Amino acid sequence: MSAPVTTRVPNPALFAGVVGQERAVAQLESAARHPVHAYLFHGPPGSGKRAAARGLAAALLCPDGGCGVCNSCRRALAGTHPDLVTVERSGASLDVDDAREITARAQRRPLESSRQVLLVPDVHLALKAAPALLKTVEEPPPSTVFVLLADDLSPGLATIVSRCVRVPFVPVAPAVVEAWLVDRGVDGSVAASVAASSGGNLDRARLLADDPGFTDRRSRWHEVPDRLDGSGAMAVSVADELLALADGALAPLRDEHARELAVLEDQAEATGVRGVPGRKGVEDRHKREERRWRTDDLRMGLAALADAYRDRMVATVAAAGPSGSSGAGMERRRAAGHVEAVNRASAALSRNVREDLLLEALMVELSGMLD
Repeated sequence: MSAPVTTRVPNPALFAGVVGQERAVAQLESAARHPVHAYLFHGPPGSGKRAAARGLAAALLCPDGGCGVCNSCRRALAGTHPDLVTVERSGASLDVDDAREITARAQRRPLESSRQVLLVPDVHLALKAAPALLKTVEEPPPSTVFVLLADDLSPGLATIVSRCVRVPFVPVAPAVVEAWLVDRGVDGSVAASVAASSGGNLDRARLLADDPGFTDRRSRWHEVPDRLDGSGAMAVSVADELLALADGALAPLRDEHARELAVLEDQAEATGVRGVPGRKGVEDRHKREERRWRTDDLRMGLAALADAYRDRMVATVAAAGPSGSSGAGMERRRAAGHVEAVNRASAALSRNVREDLLLEALMVELSGMLD
């Protein structure tokens, strides 16, 4: 059966969950009317790539070109349509075994629709598997449409990138995040603080807005300069407390993961399936999301700590007056050194370092600057 071609513009409701990505949504609405064999959505986590992928899938699988109200659209948006096939990586990267599974799934015939959509997240982690994926992505069966998701595009993916239509996603602007949160009923002051701390990640912003410990964690980081007394013992104690805060920050995400598994269990029970299909893949994804969430929370805390030292620098300049003094100049340089040290530690989080050792070293370094 050949895939239908429709000139109908998909219902905008299909992309209602994609915020602050007007150019990407316009590109996808056009793509839904004249689809090609492979798309590559690339941009930072939390920018709406997965929601956009489900919206495009709904438009491609719907017999009416994406009406937004039929059973096919609803299931595609929920990620439960049998012809929306998601292949999650089985380990730390997309490896050759994952590539073989993707190739096998690509050959599968659609079950309900005239085509299937094969969604592959984390393609930026497929460097070793890229050669094995290339031919399948380049020439899939006519009834298969690839939607690949990547946080960034490394040179090692150049051949795969060249075979796909690229759809770029950008970090959601803080003002857009703030307005989105206010529309969801979040208090304006909380929305502003969360937006500034979310890094343009809507998933993170949504959970932080419902996290009762968010404001307290940020305050605790902001208070670090007042607690460090120059001793190594206090530096280690503060580092341990900050790590414990990051661990505690996982609670809202774990609650969401539990709800997701409960929904999948209910769906399996309703269809008479024993167990949850793909449960291990979902649980592995949850573990990866928790690791990323913890790192993001540490990065948020470090940003608050840098702000605290900048506040000290501003206060020193204000207190010194127009003429200033040598003592004030020394304090400004010291505060600038603190900010630089904190920024180096934040950058190091991207290199998969031991977070406990990183924080201990930072607190000791900041304490040493008190002399």
